[in-house]
Amino acid sequence: MDNRLQQLTVWVRQFPGFENTEVRSVSGDASFRRYFRVCKTDMDGRKTPFIVMDSPTELEDCTPFVLIGRHWRQAGINVPQIFEADPMHGFLLLEDFGDQLMLGQLGPTTADSLYQGALDELVLIQQLSSPSDYPLPVYDAALLNREMALFRDWLLEGYLELELDNMEKSMLDTTFALLRESALAQPTATVHRDYHSRNLLVLDEHPRPGVIDFQDAVTGPVTYDAVSLLKDCYIQWPEDRICEWLENFRQQTLEAGLHHADADTFRQWFELMGMQRHLKAAGIFARLAMRDGKTRYLEDIPRTVSYLVTASSRQPALRHFHDWLEAVAVPRIEERIGPLPGKEQATL
Repeated sequence: MDNRLQQLTVWVRQFPGFENTEVRSVSGDASFRRYFRVCKTDMDGRKTPFIVMDSPTELEDCTPFVLIGRHWRQAGINVPQIFEADPMHGFLLLEDFGDQLMLGQLGPTTADSLYQGALDELVLIQQLSSPSDYPLPVYDAALLNREMALFRDWLLEGYLELELDNMEKSMLDTTFALLRESALAQPTATVHRDYHSRNLLVLDEHPRPGVIDFQDAVTGPVTYDAVSLLKDCYIQWPEDRICEWLENFRQQTLEAGLHHADADTFRQWFELMGMQRHLKAAGIFARLAMRDGKTRYLEDIPRTVSYLVTASSRQPALRHFHDWLEAVAVPRIEERIGPLPGKEQATL
């Protein structure tokens, strides 16, 4: 019996208009949160959908979601309105943005407009201050290191069962250090931290997307969220399109005063930031499969690692990492998970 669902149902039915609502599952995600759709019945019998978030307090505190969400909403960011909140029990009643994830709407003819809307929203997010009642954590060296270590611990040594020798461990440490220092050298902005096509919803008659899953926001490198969006772990685009979108974003953020970088500098930040994120993401996907039984994320590892292969090939300082990746890690990934996608072909 699902005791949490029973508690959530009792909680939402206490509010006017929800007394007899049915609670229908919408989705879970990579976290321990779950989402359900409920309907409010007005006096005239009209039904309006809402979302209920279930965030078990012993696993994930929903307080940051509430504090950041209300602050961003007040600042004009297109995040769902929070109508009721019970952080003590981990229940939230939210505005329903529908089911049109950006990922499912992307295609060769829609990508330009969808990405421009998402980048426009991102520029607004980056200019925000921390909520007065919740100073955003800093994306510091310790956090960057912990994230990159996921690649070694969960993907390489965990899922792939590679036995790394001291030279390989040293090579990875050197790679991580270079990526860490590059990230820390960038100008900082507000970072959503998971700004990709599964956390953005296409809304009818609204050019900007609905933004969800922002509770892990930090203050960090200016290119981080652009990497999440344009080098998305769930969809891959040809290089020329990524370059065009990135340059538009560079100019927007330059005009907003978020940095003073030229195109080459900004692209280098983007490339190295992408490697840090993709090391983290590949490790998380392996952890989700091994620890949480969410094996569907394994299929995203080849795409994610393909970004690492391409980016490292352009970095003379990472030649040893690139050669090792192609000689050791990629063959084991292709053996145990599946082939890496072509580097210049979008996978839709």
